Amino acid sequence: MAPPLLRLDQIALTFGGTPLLTDAALSVSEGDRIALVGRNGSGKSTLLKIAAGFIAPTDGEVFKHPGVTVRYLAQAPDMDGFANVHDYVEAGLGPADDHYRVGYLLEHLGLTGEEKPDNLSGGEARRAALAKVLAPQPDILLLDEPTNHLDLTTIEWLEGELRQMRSALVVISHDRRFLENVSRATVWLDRGVTRRLEQGFAGFEEWRDKILEEEERDLHKLGRQIVREEHWLRYGVTARRKRNMRRLGELQTMRSEFRNHRRAQGTAVLKASDARESGKLVIEAEHLSKAYGDNILVDDFSTRIQRGDCVGFVGPNGAGKTTLLSMLTGQLASDSGTLKLGTNLEIAVLDQRRDSLNLEQTLSDYLTDGRGENVIVNGEQRHVASYMKDFLFQPEQLRTPIRELSGGERARLMLARVLARPANLLVLDEPTNDLDMETLDLLQELVAGFPGTVLLVSHDRDFLDRTVTSVIAPEGNGRWLEYAGGYTDMLAQRKEALATRKEIKGAKASAATSDAGKVAPAREEKRKLSYKQKFALETLPAKIETLHAEIAALEKKLADPDLFAKNAGLFNKTVDDIAKKRHSLEANEHEWLELEMLREEIEG
Repeated sequence: MAPPLLRLDQIALTFGGTPLLTDAALSVSEGDRIALVGRNGSGKSTLLKIAAGFIAPTDGEVFKHPGVTVRYLAQAPDMDGFANVHDYVEAGLGPADDHYRVGYLLEHLGLTGEEKPDNLSGGEARRAALAKVLAPQPDILLLDEPTNHLDLTTIEWLEGELRQMRSALVVISHDRRFLENVSRATVWLDRGVTRRLEQGFAGFEEWRDKILEEEERDLHKLGRQIVREEHWLRYGVTARRKRNMRRLGELQTMRSEFRNHRRAQGTAVLKASDARESGKLVIEAEHLSKAYGDNILVDDFSTRIQRGDCVGFVGPNGAGKTTLLSMLTGQLASDSGTLKLGTNLEIAVLDQRRDSLNLEQTLSDYLTDGRGENVIVNGEQRHVASYMKDFLFQPEQLRTPIRELSGGERARLMLARVLARPANLLVLDEPTNDLDMETLDLLQELVAGFPGTVLLVSHDRDFLDRTVTSVIAPEGNGRWLEYAGGYTDMLAQRKEALATRKEIKGAKASAATSDAGKVAPAREEKRKLSYKQKFALETLPAKIETLHAEIAALEKKLADPDLFAKNAGLFNKTVDDIAKKRHSLEANEHEWLELEMLREEIEG
């Protein structure tokens, strides 16, 4: 086994009260891909900051191999003193690093580099910070929630980027699919202690459940043993005084162990408030269109959504998901087309733009709208402290300002407010952001079992696969299509459609060859493709095949385990060449698909 580049042993940390970390460990060797998992508030981010050198532990040892470079993705990046995003990202490079990567990374993360730090949203600042830590390709990458504010296309790009980088990786994420795709080992931080599984995240949950079951079984045995000892001391033979004193001491030790045992954190109780049943037809849209100047976000979209449907909306940032959702719920007027909403609709909306939260407001005032100390849930009056417990908040947090909550706690608070409202149509915009996996499981069960209708915007592929009955996705130029099933089903259907188009194109080419020399019957001219578009349609398939072959050849060269040691410059150049060609391949495939669809529309 390779010696560790970074090692944390017996790390303890306390800020007063219950220690946050008591016996935490983390060992990172060359080539490691580690998922760091645990409940919200368990100390994952703190442990990562200790590894990065930003926090000193109360006790324990931190060792970093001399010369090892570490980059840490901060939750709130400091961009003071930089004129624009490009300068901020470039500041993370070392003397020997490739400056080309700055533009490449910014492009894939949806930034131009000219943005001013003062004008960035929270999501844009996070993407800029991600570009800064990826650009130098350090020995160790410490990433805290890297997929936050990324769309699905960018998340999948990031997975590929991390797989081809030589950096060792420790990542915190609540995106199951992302962790499954990038991790090879899992470190579980639970009640201040870490345990390591030498498997990726795919094997974690079964392993964790077994550990918790064994722990509960051992605790139950200890409780039974205490009862037996207490009975013996009360009614047993008392002649041998020394022996009795010894057993009394053992009993006191067992009682202390039982009393001080920190049980696993409980789970939230998520239940939507009941509302009267809506009509069978919830939404009927016909030929909706919406544009802002020359930017067409929705073009001729029609759908019928019925009671019980759970519809997912996916697509790149800026594609128009929120616009389409607002049109379908009647919050935004369309430029053309008709919208019919069903009867008896009671809509509850979860808007994940946390910027709208009043950070000075207390939890109690937020949940009750400042009206007393009670909330009405399912027609029953409940004290707000009791309701807060369902979402893992403590009574003493009643008067806590929202600004003091973590991202996960704010997400749970917003869910608590939305689910207290009676609704038969849930509109959830990125509901999974910052939720831990146990709460995600409960939210998934709530959405899947909701008797009404759900409209869901999400970039969490696993969550989509587990909940939605159909997916609406953009196809380019304002066109949106609805696919039956979850996200994986949508990908399969798209792949099948693409294969069918290729077969049709091949068949037409064969027919054209066999009919060569024959005089084609006169027909009405319908073609409107430009010469440039027709030329692209003819030449792009060959370009795509060439790029596939070139990428395969480069990846074969990169597969040499000794390449970096023998020639670091060639290794880095090969990695960059692969990245450039993949970007070009993606652009060519997208252009060909759009042109092919346009041609089919023109030709009927």
